[in-house]
Amino acid sequence: MAPYESAQRTEDAEDRPSGRRRMARYAVPAAVAGVAAATIGLVPALANSGDPELPKITAQELIEKIAASDVQQLSGDVKISTDLGLPLGEMASSFAPKGGSGDGGSAASPDAKLMELATGTHHLRVAADGPDKQKLSILGDAAEYSVIRDGADVWAYDSGSKEAVHAEAEEGEGVGKGQRHGGGRGGELDGVPATPKDLADAALKAVDETTSVTVDGTAKVAGRDAYQLLVEPKGTGSTVGSIRIAVDAENGVPLKFTLAPSSGGKAVVDAGFTEVDFAKPAASTFDFKPAKGTKVTEADELEKKASKGEAPQGGPFGDFAGNGGFGDSGAKGADGKGADGKGAHGKGDVKVIGEGWSSVAVIDTGAKGGAPSSGSGELPPEAGQLLDSFGDKVTGEFGSGTVFSTRLVNALMTDDGKVYVGAVDKATLVKAANASK
Repeated sequence: MAPYESAQRTEDAEDRPSGRRRMARYAVPAAVAGVAAATIGLVPALANSGDPELPKITAQELIEKIAASDVQQLSGDVKISTDLGLPLGEMASSFAPKGGSGDGGSAASPDAKLMELATGTHHLRVAADGPDKQKLSILGDAAEYSVIRDGADVWAYDSGSKEAVHAEAEEGEGVGKGQRHGGGRGGELDGVPATPKDLADAALKAVDETTSVTVDGTAKVAGRDAYQLLVEPKGTGSTVGSIRIAVDAENGVPLKFTLAPSSGGKAVVDAGFTEVDFAKPAASTFDFKPAKGTKVTEADELEKKASKGEAPQGGPFGDFAGNGGFGDSGAKGADGKGADGKGAHGKGDVKVIGEGWSSVAVIDTGAKGGAPSSGSGELPPEAGQLLDSFGDKVTGEFGSGTVFSTRLVNALMTDDGKVYVGAVDKATLVKAANASK
């Protein structure tokens, strides 16, 4: 059996207008949290209960079973527990997209909710009946947030603020990228994994000889018998210790996803179904009509305001991670060269240094002076304190800069405006920066 691996890749970042250069200096540290949130997405979590006896299966066969699975109907309760090691809370709200009606946006916009899933434990409820009927709800103590697709209509509703966003989906367009395996996101959250299936796909998407993939026993997840697929980096330098995916033994649907850090301790992400039913959900599950008094905003209206700078950027169902996040890109080559073989040659261009789990993306932001701090006067006090709390000054052959760390994604922002980011440790970032000089 050939080995498997996940390689880090990056999206080409777009140039920003000169008037937003100052913003670029602290947008990237904020994107560390955004990338982490995008890595987690709107997923479930759960503990095992027993190890069933199942027929033997190879890792290759189990991966093929995941790929062949065609489940399009399910409903279930899910849970996500996340520990990124970020000092999130009230300070992190300085970086989160506000999206409220007071700034031209809407409290019901999905991108205003994703940061909440970047830390702590959250309970969700999901349902899917093919690509045209999907629902995802985040359950709070006193309120509920839902995104619903029912045919051509996509609704996002926040019961706490009594605000809703409405969009029309094109024919044949699923809610987000995941349309099967309960993959409906309840919103067009491009690039944001929404279920264990989405996370499994991301982990197995670009594999090579730098990863070990094995079957590591069985598990009982949400009352279902499952095989456990274990993905482990072979080399050093990655912050990822292992990824464990519990796969339904009957239908091949990933039921649980656990990402353990190389530093040990609590999982960074522990996500899976607590209850799941693969029967067709009731049609009423996807019904939604705004109650009297609900403020309804059309998605097109928000997008127009965002383009004019009158509302948060990214659109109501946009990609939360934005530029600088991890995803497919035109950046190629373990030697750090771009697709044209010349490497990064302009502000916002991206190149990749290294390969596999220890690869590092390099972005030239064009912003000089390094990362801002609480004393720079460029940030709100809370945001400055947040950066100071997890930023470490470093020096090397590249010069000097600041490393912003989480338990999963780390970023080095140099004083000459370059950003080195990846799921790697600080030493690997500094090594990459030195090698690029």
